[in-house]
Amino acid sequence: MDFALSDELVELQQTVRRLAQDKVKPRAREIDETNEYPQDLFEVFRDAGLLGLVIPTEIGGSGAGILGLTIAIEEIAKYSNAAALMLLLTRLPTGPVLIAGSDEQKRQYVAPIADGSQRAAFGLSEPQAGSDVMGMRTRAVRDGNDWVLNGTKCWMSGVVQADWYCVFAKTSDDPAERRHDSVTCFIVERSWDGVEVGNTDRKMGVKGVDTGELLLHDVRVPAAKVVGEVGGFRLAMLGLNSMRPVVAARGIGLAEGALMYATEYVQERAAFGKTIADFQGVQWQIAELAAEIEAARLLTYRAAALADDGNFTKEWVPYLSMAKYYATEVAVKASNVCLQMLGAAGYMKDHPLELYYRDAKQLTIVEGTSQIQLGLIAKGVLDRDLWWD
Repeated sequence: MDFALSDELVELQQTVRRLAQDKVKPRAREIDETNEYPQDLFEVFRDAGLLGLVIPTEIGGSGAGILGLTIAIEEIAKYSNAAALMLLLTRLPTGPVLIAGSDEQKRQYVAPIADGSQRAAFGLSEPQAGSDVMGMRTRAVRDGNDWVLNGTKCWMSGVVQADWYCVFAKTSDDPAERRHDSVTCFIVERSWDGVEVGNTDRKMGVKGVDTGELLLHDVRVPAAKVVGEVGGFRLAMLGLNSMRPVVAARGIGLAEGALMYATEYVQERAAFGKTIADFQGVQWQIAELAAEIEAARLLTYRAAALADDGNFTKEWVPYLSMAKYYATEVAVKASNVCLQMLGAAGYMKDHPLELYYRDAKQLTIVEGTSQIQLGLIAKGVLDRDLWWD
């Protein structure tokens, strides 16, 4: 059992670390305050080859896989979770296409993600169907060789910037049908008639990358844009399962960034004739967070390696969900504890802790809440997918 990263991944880690320090860190506060999409960082990521990390070499990527993307996102998230989200969006909407799409779909839609000529977003949630995915009401009705889509998707990150969308819709005759074979995945292009970006959300954190609605009104989708098979709801779950370590990486990076900043602060801040770092209570808090960050990292890197090996079907779900659950909860704890270490200063925008604090909470909600992850882990134990005997 080897816990060391390969030479190639170490080089990637060091390269992205320098890029994050030089390019992302100086922009983090401005992105949050202006809520403007950081096109300059997108171009930095493009020029550095980071947009194609998770995309196979045969379709224009670098083939670094889920683990490579996880490592890069961890480094970026130390300073900006909005910037890290931009990298995450190279895999979330392309995942179903990479898993089950045709060669033509991969060439036409995934390859342009790698070179930065296109962007994409993922449409699964609806106003009445968040965690209850099968409650979706977006319909796809067959009409000759096409499908006609109607409905509204919400909470879609990158919806404003996207050139195409990975959209799930009910293809059963009964829109109330809850069987898994009643849902199908479609590629929908932004330029098509009837495709419209609706309201954008007023978010507490992770600003700069818009989240909002996608409105579909009589959108005609050719049959060639069906991803996988008609009735392929399982594809949504496979895509999300394989994304767990990628989301977890945002949590690890945020927790690391918060702890590093707070540690430097308490080592310099004088109080009661010594520094804050000299107090045992503060040292214990630092130690607890350090241990939890490393535990989260081990869970996450293992999950990423599993996903790269194609192990994201049902029997592997507990291991993948553990990474997402634990790392994002650690991010919330770290942002809270580290803000408290700075006292009143931590509450002020002169320091990044209040930004970390606001950004962290999103991570326990997106792509499966912490409660959903706990349910999946428990099911794994109950079904003996996760067992120790």
